[in-house]
Amino acid sequence: MQMTPDHAQALQDILTWRRDVRHFRTDPVAQDRIGKLRAAMDLAPSVGNARPWRVLQVDTPALRSAVIANFEAANTKAAARYAGAQRDAYNALKLAGLRDAPVHLAIFTERDPDEGYGLGRQSMPDMLAFSTICAVHSLWLAARADNIGVGWVSILDPAALHATLNAPANWSFTAYLCLGIAASTDDTPLLHRTDWQVNTPTQWRRV
Repeated sequence: MQMTPDHAQALQDILTWRRDVRHFRTDPVAQDRIGKLRAAMDLAPSVGNARPWRVLQVDTPALRSAVIANFEAANTKAAARYAGAQRDAYNALKLAGLRDAPVHLAIFTERDPDEGYGLGRQSMPDMLAFSTICAVHSLWLAARADNIGVGWVSILDPAALHATLNAPANWSFTAYLCLGIAASTDDTPLLHRTDWQVNTPTQWRRV
């Protein structure tokens, strides 16, 4: 298929408006739309076609409560690393939409999958995790194209989360995502609007 300028512009729009969402409406997301996001992950590149990503959709209220408690403990610990005005600024940030997001996805990487027969990962085993991250990004862009917001929650204790979800021992925790309809849309990242951090240019040198 030959791509057109319209394709390029649509992708640029999706990239520009892809935001890390922390404010969600509680409206449920139809299962067919979730199915399309799963299909988007299926199209992601992966080392040796190993496709090591493993997804747990966390629906059980007790498990969600445990994840929220995990986040709150980790967030308190993270806040302690700051002092003065910077700690106040940190505490003012909304860093997760765990309570309102209708869909929670815990995404793991299988550390030694049979698929791919080890191709491309003998010298760089981290390529498995990188492949999972590509799948997360594919889901994220597909979600934004369908007007579904995604928030990546990174303030978590991975070992505790692994235990809470009773994940297999050979799975490594990679990402926890909140999905749902964003309470509002904005092409400006939250950390820009709150003056926490602006974008720095990509370092790109010819050597």
